[in-house]
Order: sequence, then structure tokens, then C-alpha cells
Amino acid sequence: MDEPHAAPREPAPDLRAAVRKARVEQAERSEVVAELRGAEIARLEMLFEALKPILAQVPKDIDIFDAGIVPGERARLFVDMIAFVEMGHDRRQYRFIQEARHGRMVIAESARIDAMVEALTDYIARRLVERQLALSGDTFIPLPESAYRAGEKPPVRTERPPARAPEAAPPPRRRWFATALLFTVELLGSIVLFVLLAGAAFFAWRFGEAWWVAHFAQLN
Repeated sequence: MDEPHAAPREPAPDLRAAVRKARVEQAERSEVVAELRGAEIARLEMLFEALKPILAQVPKDIDIFDAGIVPGERARLFVDMIAFVEMGHDRRQYRFIQEARHGRMVIAESARIDAMVEALTDYIARRLVERQLALSGDTFIPLPESAYRAGEKPPVRTERPPARAPEAAPPPRRRWFATALLFTVELLGSIVLFVLLAGAAFFAWRFGEAWWVAHFAQLN
């Protein structure tokens, strides 16, 4: 009788072929990621170009706005140190985010450039007003009496309380007495410590002598 045909064997796994396949897949993913990152930067550059006319209207002596695109794993268009624009997960929608005290806060989100420019303009205006209020609260410029209308009193300016005068040094006699008392206490403490150490050494010597005498007596 003819022997039954043997089942075809499956080919053995080839590590080299698997490595080549993994490299090809990684290259394809890298190309896709590079294309998406390039598209993100291009969209942010379009928004940056539309925002430049607004930034040009900011006074030259105000340097709190340092706008620019920072590339990275997630490209971002920074307006200042605490606010930036990045692309959403779909790579088409802009997200305007501000770093707040309790975490990040989304101020605006839109796929339209004009809507984002409007949101950024409102943010820049609010920051300018906050800066002006902060500066006006730090300084106080007194006006002459003639600048106030009749019947009005000028604002009361709080003054710092006068500094306390330094306490007078104790008389030399008291200082000498305190120094002598402190020296006497330290001297007595040193004498007591010396006596305790000498007594401990004496008792240790006598105990050691008695132990050696008893030890030699047992040996003899």
C-alpha cells in the first residue's frame, strides 16, 4: 500500500524578514508623522501671519508679548509666557490654551483663522489692561492742594510707623557682674566634671586591679 502523503510543513519563522518588515512599517509611520507635523506648523504659520498686524500695534515699550512658533512633539504658537495655540487631535482645529493657577484652560477653539485672531486680540487687550492696572496700583503721585476741588480732601497717605529706638545697653557694672557670674558657673562646672572623670578613672583602676589579682589567684 502506498504511504499517505505527509502534510506540508509551515515555513519556519525568519527573524531577518520580520526585522525588515518592522523597519518598513516604522518608516511609513515616520513619514506620516512628519507629514502631519509639517501640516501643523504650516497652519500655525498661517495664523501667525494673520496675527502679526495685531502684534505690531502693541506699544514698543511693552515686552510681555514674545510671539513665535516653537517646534517639537506638539508644535505651538506662543503669544506670551502663559498662553499658546496648538492644533487639536484632528490636526485641523486650533486650540487657544492658557496656563492658569489650577491647570490649563481652553480659551477658544475653532478651525477658522479669523475667529482665532479675534480671540487672540481680545486676550492681548485684556493683558494690556491688567498691566496698566498693576502699574497704577504700585505708585502714588501726590497732587498739589490746588488740584483738588473746593470742599474735597486729598487722599490720606498712610505712613510707616516710626522705627523703634534701639534698647539701651546695660550699665557696665551689671555687665561685669553678669560676666563674673557666668565665669564662676563655667568654672564650677569644669571642676565637677573633672572630679567625676577622676573618680570614674580611679574606680575603674581599682576594679581592674582586683580582677587581675583574683584571676592570678585562680591560676595559682
